[in-house]
This record gives sequence, structure tokens and C-alpha cells, in this order.
Amino acid sequence: MSAVGLPTGKVGPNAIIQLADVLADRIGLEERAATLRAAGLAKYLAADPERMTDEREAAALHRVVQSRRAGDWDELSWEAGERTAEYLLENRIPKGAQWVLRRLPAALSAQMLLRAIRAHAWTFAGSGAFSARMERGAVVISIADNPIAMPGCPWHRGVFTRLFRELVSPRALVRHDHCCAQGAPACNFVIGWT
Repeated sequence: MSAVGLPTGKVGPNAIIQLADVLADRIGLEERAATLRAAGLAKYLAADPERMTDEREAAALHRVVQSRRAGDWDELSWEAGERTAEYLLENRIPKGAQWVLRRLPAALSAQMLLRAIRAHAWTFAGSGAFSARMERGAVVISIADNPIAMPGCPWHRGVFTRLFRELVSPRALVRHDHCCAQGAPACNFVIGWT
């Protein structure tokens, strides 16, 4: 199932903002600027994107970070994913809903969180075909033709890990067995908590 009612080819601006901010905080403003320029995103030097952005822009930034920072791009991307989840927790998921999710049994909380993720799949799936299902003790998320796939998808794993650890179980772990960036037709994420 892909996101309904939203323009295709768009992702949430945090796919760009958070990675650019991680570069600035961890390496410096010069590297942030050089990376944005190398990705063809100089327009974001003066101000971050404020609305949904072209998924190709996000993909370009992630690829340029991987090529420029071969030794630590995975870690940088993961941190950007965690920061994206933090943004969602602070600004998009109502505090009352968070309070409830943290107190429910993990399986029920996961089911409710998955419903919200489905409704906002464009945030991280763009034009990719999003699907998800519950299994005993786990959630399986699939993004076919993931437009911002990177080997191992550290940004996606960071987002999902932080959200599920904060709202479902502090023991939540994300396994990424198949990846579009490594030739699979879909990126599959198995999120368990037992």
C-alpha cells in the first residue's frame, strides 16, 4: 500500500534537514555546506526545506554523504534517523498518544504505532510502495522501490528503532534483511521487542 492522497515522489523534509544538521554538529558547517553543494542542494544553505521535498533530493544527499564520508556515513545517517524520530516525538505525535502507547502491552502499542506510520508512510517511503504487517512479537515493514534506500538503510533503521524504543519497548530491535540498494525489490525491516 502506498501513501494515498499525497503527491508521489515526496518525502518529509527531515530526510534532508536532520542529515545536514548531523553533518554540521559532528563535522562542521563547512562540510555541511560542501555536502549540500555536492548533492545539488545549495538552495538549502540559507534555509532548510519547510515542506515535503523531492525524494530525489533526499536520495542525492544520502548518496553524497556516503561517498564523502565513507568511514562514518552509516553512523551519521543512523543519527539523522534518530533525530528524525525525535522530531516526530516532539512535534507530530501527540503527547497524550505517547503516554498511552508507553503504557499499553507492547503488541497493542506496536499495532497502534504501525497504524500511525501507515498513515504517514510518505515521510520515509516517498513514491515507494509501503506495506506492513504484524507478526507474533514483531512488525514487518516493507518499502518496495525505496527511493532513498542506502546499503543497510541506516536512516530508516534509526527512525524505526528510536520510535519503537520510545513508544513500544526499550528492547526494540530493527533487523534489515533485504535492501533495494543491494538489489532486492524491497527494503524489509523486522522490528521485534521480545
